[in-house]
Amino acid sequence: MVPLLLVLLLALILFGAGFALKALWWIAVIVLVVWLIGFVARPKGGSARWYRW
Repeated sequence: MVPLLLVLLLALILFGAGFALKALWWIAVIVLVVWLIGFVARPKGGSARWYRW
């Protein structure tokens, strides 16, 4: 009984970590797309930046 619970707990932890990593990949892709859009659509005024930093 205990080994079965340990295997189920390990599977649950790995599934949770996999889901979190997949969500982080989607967030990274969205941030990259927004950055690329801002880079392409920046003002043509020379050194003007579309971000603050």
